[in-house]
Amino acid sequence: MKSMRRIAVEDTLSDVAQELKAKGYEVVSLQQESDGDGCDCCVVSGQDQNVMGMQDATTQGSVINADGMTADQVCEQVDSRYQQ
Repeated sequence: MKSMRRIAVEDTLSDVAQELKAKGYEVVSLQQESDGDGCDCCVVSGQDQNVMGMQDATTQGSVINADGMTADQVCEQVDSRYQQ
């Protein structure tokens, strides 16, 4: 059996983190670039994108910019990446 998907979520997106946990995802805090290592997906707020250098973050998973999206919309984006 495959383990659950691991999603790194920026701390400012606590509502998104709660929603993803409710859907059964393993959610970890995205405080530093290295926190995204080993994650299937990273969710960022987009607010500090250039300041934090997130565009340079190395992760093999998807990066979802949650700017302007509700928690439900972000969860739909995460779900859509793994329904194949």
